[in-house]
Amino acid sequence: MHVQEWLETIPPVAIYALVGVVIGLESLGIPLPGEIVLVSSALLASQHGDINPYVLGGCATAGAIIGDSIGYAIGRRGGRPLLAWLGGKFPKHFSEANIALAERSFQKWGMWAVFFGRFIALLRIFAGPLAGVLKMPYWKFLTANVLGGILWAGGTTAVIYSVGIVAEAWLKRFSWLGLVLAVLIGITSMLVIKNRAKKMAAETEAQRQPEGPREPVTAD
Repeated sequence: MHVQEWLETIPPVAIYALVGVVIGLESLGIPLPGEIVLVSSALLASQHGDINPYVLGGCATAGAIIGDSIGYAIGRRGGRPLLAWLGGKFPKHFSEANIALAERSFQKWGMWAVFFGRFIALLRIFAGPLAGVLKMPYWKFLTANVLGGILWAGGTTAVIYSVGIVAEAWLKRFSWLGLVLAVLIGITSMLVIKNRAKKMAAETEAQRQPEGPREPVTAD
């Protein structure tokens, strides 16, 4: 069943809760399709007046901020063993190469990695726990988390809802296009990050290789 068709079978209150919970769990570090659920719900809100877009955007934003904050607290308490445990549970997402790439991004960009990571599917999962593991100052994390959460969750809801209202005649077709576009963006970003992760892993492995024995220097 299409995601939007399934959402039409549940009441608005359940949709608000579902959006907040799914996005919250994704931000916490559990791989879930938060973006697809949000896009589908925003499109549905543009069709049905009983779904308030402001409440929907507020629930999505709250889920993003709270989920990231919980992930930060768990990461700060759990440390490196937490990443190893997540790697065992979700090897495709929390592989050593992906963790190395995310860690390098955090070390280079700091709080901006948390902010911009909100817009990249894979980094959105890493942001909270990894920031806690790396012991980023909480005020920096909270600032980037709140701004990123508002801009991504609230902004996505506003844009998709507005486009749905304006293009009412094309709404059914756009619902599919919107979901396909969201999936394609997510897949593309993951492929780019995966490619960079492989290159990073290769570089890391090359650096770990022991140097060969040096030839003794003999005097003439």
